[in-house]
Amino acid sequence: MTDTLETASNPGNLRRVAIDPVSRVEGHGKVTLLLDENGRVHQVRLHIVEFRGFEKFVQGRPYWEAAVMVQRLCGICPVSHHLAASKAMDMVVGATLTPTAEKVRRLMHYGQILQSHALHFFHLCSPDLLFGFGSDVAKRNIVGIAAAYPEIAKQGVLLRKFGQEVIRITAGKRIHGTGSIPGGVNKNVSIEERDYLLKDVDQMVAWSEAAIGIVRNLFEQDLNMYSTFGSFDAHTLNMVRADGALELYDGGLRARSMNGETIFDHFDTSHYWDEILEDVKSWSYMKFPFLRRLGPEHGWYRVGPLSRVTQCDFISTPLAEAQRKAFMAFENGKAAKATLGFHWARMIEMLHAAELIRDILHDPDLQGTDLVNIGQRQERGVGVIEAPRGTLIHHYRVDENDQIVRCNLIVSTTHNNQAMNEAIRQVARQYIDGKKLTEGLLNHIEVAIRAFDPCLSCATHALGKMPLEVELLDAEGTRVDMLSRGSDGFCAAQL
Repeated sequence: MTDTLETASNPGNLRRVAIDPVSRVEGHGKVTLLLDENGRVHQVRLHIVEFRGFEKFVQGRPYWEAAVMVQRLCGICPVSHHLAASKAMDMVVGATLTPTAEKVRRLMHYGQILQSHALHFFHLCSPDLLFGFGSDVAKRNIVGIAAAYPEIAKQGVLLRKFGQEVIRITAGKRIHGTGSIPGGVNKNVSIEERDYLLKDVDQMVAWSEAAIGIVRNLFEQDLNMYSTFGSFDAHTLNMVRADGALELYDGGLRARSMNGETIFDHFDTSHYWDEILEDVKSWSYMKFPFLRRLGPEHGWYRVGPLSRVTQCDFISTPLAEAQRKAFMAFENGKAAKATLGFHWARMIEMLHAAELIRDILHDPDLQGTDLVNIGQRQERGVGVIEAPRGTLIHHYRVDENDQIVRCNLIVSTTHNNQAMNEAIRQVARQYIDGKKLTEGLLNHIEVAIRAFDPCLSCATHALGKMPLEVELLDAEGTRVDMLSRGSDGFCAAQL
């Protein structure tokens, strides 16, 4: 799809609205909108306004430090970076993982999926979903959820806690662990640790299934709004297992067009650059990946739970597979095509992760003692994993002195860069349209961004407490309206 907004680089008589920064997401970002005299939206952009530089400052470090260093990109999904870097370094050391190493890593990853999806749905998004996008800002937060829906809030907290405990046991600690190393892992899971997790896992499965019911009820109550809000057609990218099943740890790449046609399937992740390239735009620090064969203008795509659940052939665990079928069939596929369908798909994945954790805890390989396997040394390593937010790519080159000399990271939110821009464009045209600015109206745009669960810079902030100022300017550049939101979350109009 052509980004028609690029033609508005010289706005002339267009008026500008700025949301700076976007709140209840990780990192710093802002949204700008340009509207003409008739209130028609000409341009909507999500800007990433800070630079991190991880790809540069890992250079010169020994390769075995990478898996520990790069997870500092994020305090919410460090396990994803930890494992993607480890998989890349497996290639560098020529490793074929032992059964124990692979299953411990998978358990770690499933714990990460569970805790991250629980955090996003219950803590970041449930205030919008349960109270309404334009509801009273004073209660539209996790404290308000705890007061109005105490059981839901409790389940959200304990689901995330359980996922964090899985990570602690497999990685050594809940955040920025060290359990995965090049060629394997540095510890197994003891019988005592296994039994500790088993006593609560059935409850986690039940609560995950109940969370799907929450989202389904929301779609049933207002199908028209939920199926059209910020929705658009997009190509998709995700990993699948060899048999086409949903795969979160290791598989081949599948890309499908917005018409459902397969572009490529089971593609070898170690040569991702033959199919995926990155474009750069002057107004954002985040790159714009695209499918090489379709080009930068038409080749952008969407990743994450919505792509994974709708584009896999089936899910390997029974409860999640039954929910996937219901999701796909709901109102002739309307939920599966909706941007807000991300929430439904995310909860299906949380259920899948809980089922996988329950299954793998019964595997005696977790108590194995053969933890590391190293083979013939290689110069290049690529690690690809399905992080909670979508496909994550780590690519390194290592010299003869064991030092990293090149690093390229394509994180999940980067893959979704253009897709998020499309979503906020649709919402702006639906709800902004030159209307008088209100906090609730602005929140509609942020709701669209939050559906993707973005990590804009992998930096942790106080959720929902960022200050915000939005100005509406007329064609001559004169301010005609202004709304300010303080760090306390309350809005005030300013003349």
